[in-house]
Formats: sequence, structure tokens, C-alpha cells
Amino acid sequence: MFDEFMGLPTHPLVVHAAVVFIPLLALAAVVYALVPRVRARIGWAAALLAIAGPVSAFVARQSGEELEARLIAANYGQEILDKVNDHQGYGDLMFWCSLALGAGTLLLVLLTNGLTTGRATAGGVPVWLTWVLGAAVIVLAGVTGVYVYLTGESGADAVWSGI
Repeated sequence: MFDEFMGLPTHPLVVHAAVVFIPLLALAAVVYALVPRVRARIGWAAALLAIAGPVSAFVARQSGEELEARLIAANYGQEILDKVNDHQGYGDLMFWCSLALGAGTLLLVLLTNGLTTGRATAGGVPVWLTWVLGAAVIVLAGVTGVYVYLTGESGADAVWSGI
């Protein structure tokens, strides 16, 4: 299912969705956590990105596994397969970080009523809880951003090194 699209390997095509949606999720999450007055305006965007980011990472991950199987079947050398394994390790961590960031962002949006009432304050939720969750979301956004970079860099290195 994730192997080919119109005769081309799916992975290089779908990986760009993750490269766009996950950093946008990180940016929206940080802004949502740090600037309460804009929550009513960006709540829906943050919630949609909280879903699109991890989904795009999952599809990139699955298509990457298919591409790796294709490389193994084509008897690629151990050096390139080692680079692919490094890339896959970073990609797995990026997926889990983006999933945690998405869940934290959705929870923050729901706790602050960012979708239901458009209010920028937490109705009935202790303020300290939104601060703690906001801090966790900010940390997760930073960690996820690092893994987006490392995944992309290791993938580019696997493809373009030696050319």
C-alpha cells in the first residue's frame, strides 16, 4: 500500500508532507501555549495540525519501511543500508515525538476551550495545569523539531552522499 504511487516510490513523495506539517504543528503549538490572546484564532489550525502532523509522519514511516525492503531486495550495499537504518531510527523517534506533541496540543486546545467557545482562558481548569501542559508542549515542540532536522539530514545523506 505504501510502496509505489504511479510507478514511483511513495516515500520521497509523502515525506514532504511531514516536513511541512510537523514544523507547522510545532510552531502553532508554541504560539498557542505562549500567546493566550490568539488561541481563539488559531485553535482550529493547531488542532488540525495536531492530527495532520503525526498522520503524515506515520505515512512517511510506513512508506520508508517499504522503500527499505525494496533496497534490501535490490541488494544494495551494507553502507547505504546502515545509513537507511540511521535515518529510520530518527524517523521513528520523530513519529513518536510528533504523536506526543499532537496529543499534548489537542489536550491543551480542549482544556482551554479553544474549539468550543473561542475563549482564550481555561474555563474550570486550574490555571497551573494549562501552564504545565503548555510548558510540556513547548518542550515537545523543540524536541520534535530537532528530530525533524535529524531525520531529514540523515535521509538526505543516505540519498546524496557519494554522488
